Amino acid sequence: MTYTGDVQVGGPADVRELTDLSISKLAVGPYDNNAYLLRCRATGDGLLIDAAAEPDRLLALIADQPVSTIVTTHQHGDHWQALDQVSKMTGAQVVAHPLDAPALPVPVGRTVEHGDRINVGDVTLEVIHLRGHTPGSIALLYEGDDDHKHLFTGDSLFPGGVGNTWKDPERFEQLYTDVVERIFDRLPDQTWVYPGHGKDTTLGAERPSLPEWKARGW
Repeated sequence: MTYTGDVQVGGPADVRELTDLSISKLAVGPYDNNAYLLRCRATGDGLLIDAAAEPDRLLALIADQPVSTIVTTHQHGDHWQALDQVSKMTGAQVVAHPLDAPALPVPVGRTVEHGDRINVGDVTLEVIHLRGHTPGSIALLYEGDDDHKHLFTGDSLFPGGVGNTWKDPERFEQLYTDVVERIFDRLPDQTWVYPGHGKDTTLGAERPSLPEWKARGW
């Protein structure tokens, strides 16, 4: 089956098999959050991005395989409703940016800044700090072992625009600037974007709309 990234709450995960990494996308909870289970194919180690909701479904996805790390992309409650239970059941270290870590319901074992690296087995992910949706929102970049780079953006970048900044001009300007400078100016069009809600996209699909996003202010 070909990966599409189109998932529904209550439905199965969509799985993408790369050479060194598998990516399982699962939609959970009343806000249609996306949770991503990344697993190193060489070592079997796992990393979960956003234990958002429905801990039983997340634990079923993890099954009896190890998960050493849970990364929370930002402090909003719909992204960590299952964090307490899943972290306890797996023993995983909880990772977040220091500006958002105090809002999480469990102690954060490791705080990360822009440019830091997080390992899942033999695979390395880069932390990209995207300020504006929340002070400590982060994205994770996997440079890839195929023709694509893979970017997990939380609620900072979606198909059709940047994340919600609640009509605050300063917050929008900060988020838009970070997204342009730290993502679009750096990464190629083939970069696959895995957002915190909804369907996936690519930077190439979104790049032509950047002037429109800036003009509309959201």
